[in-house]
Amino acid sequence: MKKILLKTENLSKSFSSGGSLQHVLRNIDLELYQGDFTVIMGASGAGKSTLLYALSGMDTPTLGTITFGERVISNLNQDELAVFRRDHCGFVFQQIYLIDGMSVTDNVMSAGLLVSKDKKAILAKAKELFAAVDISEETQKKFPTQISGGEAQRAGMVRALINSPEILFADEPTGALNSKTGLDVLDTLTRFNEMGQSIVMVTHDMRSARRGNRILYLKDGIILGECDLGKAGLPDDAGRQEKLAAFLAEMGW
Repeated sequence: MKKILLKTENLSKSFSSGGSLQHVLRNIDLELYQGDFTVIMGASGAGKSTLLYALSGMDTPTLGTITFGERVISNLNQDELAVFRRDHCGFVFQQIYLIDGMSVTDNVMSAGLLVSKDKKAILAKAKELFAAVDISEETQKKFPTQISGGEAQRAGMVRALINSPEILFADEPTGALNSKTGLDVLDTLTRFNEMGQSIVMVTHDMRSARRGNRILYLKDGIILGECDLGKAGLPDDAGRQEKLAAFLAEMGW
């Protein structure tokens, strides 16, 4: 039986806009499991990114609770949430947000040193992760403006994983990349998931979604349905493609 990593109860998020209340998330009950590659899909405006930000502690819900392990994180203040994210979560975004004035290695090291002061151990872990994502020693010494978009996104993954997060959140990680570079990034995410990394990814792309084992479909702030694709990481399997396509058609994709 899979271990529940994160759970929501009655999760709701509303915004005031133009004098009216906009309900973005509506009473979501959800369990995320350790080791899963969970994909959140849905049309633009369905609440995908809002859900990801709430699950990761980057945003607070209007109503409901979010429990990570045994800890209710929806009750934490902003400082406590920052510590929670630092210690338990990794983030990969469409925009990479590497610091231009620091080398690739220093970008990663700065994230690691927020948690541990053992510089030698952090550097060793960084080298191990750089090798895993195929970033050369030469590239590690460069600045973000001197490397390709794919290299920058893979460096962003190293930074996200340097503190061994229990869960990696990815928001459209291939959205700003060309097809070949995006495929490399998806391959990297798949490898980390195969090694046990729990991943939650928002995407509108079927090619990316096929990497997950569990697909959640959001519509108007509710989870309209979900699909179990089986073992993650088999994107070219014809049966897998057909199953996802049939599910999305049923959801009105």
